[in-house]
Amino acid sequence: MGKKVWRAVVAGGAAAVFTGLAAVPAGAAEGGVSFTRVQVNGGKPIVIGVSKEVAVPTSFRMATTHKWKWPAVFLYRGNTEERLWHAIETGDCHEVSSGVCDIDETMYFDPSVWDMRNSEAGAWKVAAEVSFKGGGGDTDDKGLTAYVKRASRLSVNASPEPVAKGKTLTVTGKVTRANWETRKYASYGSRLVTLQFKPSGATSYTTVKKVHANGSGALRTTVKASKTGAWRWVYYGNTTTGPSTSAADNVVVR
Repeated sequence: MGKKVWRAVVAGGAAAVFTGLAAVPAGAAEGGVSFTRVQVNGGKPIVIGVSKEVAVPTSFRMATTHKWKWPAVFLYRGNTEERLWHAIETGDCHEVSSGVCDIDETMYFDPSVWDMRNSEAGAWKVAAEVSFKGGGGDTDDKGLTAYVKRASRLSVNASPEPVAKGKTLTVTGKVTRANWETRKYASYGSRLVTLQFKPSGATSYTTVKKVHANGSGALRTTVKASKTGAWRWVYYGNTTTGPSTSAADNVVVR
């Protein structure tokens, strides 16, 4: 495997920082390189919490007659100098034919290592680049979009336990999401969340109702108890926030 190196995002006038990787200046691309079959995380959003490193599988095919070093796919906004911080590890060339390589790459996002801003959640463009031995290189926008999202969490509690058949069961919970700037999970208010139920012995959940959380992210609803089974909340996420499913709370109906 190749060496893990760091990439940077430029925002608010901050300077770009590169360690072990040469940046290709805007307008300095020499061409002569084709990047195809670019994939980032299998097309799925990149969901990041507040402490754990997230490894994102990436792959691409590169064709060139140049002698090269340090090929990579990266995420950017605005122009290709405005990049999202991440570590990157690039594999060796798997030669398809003369001058054509399939390359595996892993992007590493770690909110415990560097400061991520909440404003970085959302859509990012995808580009690929390579530096040439002896100087110069090529950078190509691939016309793809990758979503980087703040992780969300859900809690659940159904009571009373046990409950008499036909009586009222109250299901509560809370929606929170990662605040990258404080490195803690914070209330995520006014979300539309789905309440689901799975009877004992069943293999799947069914939707019972949809409930809006209040401004503090708190969830509360009532249902009639009819069968013993498990209750859970499901949030499907949005363009800046990842989906989540609560643990199941099993309630016995007598």
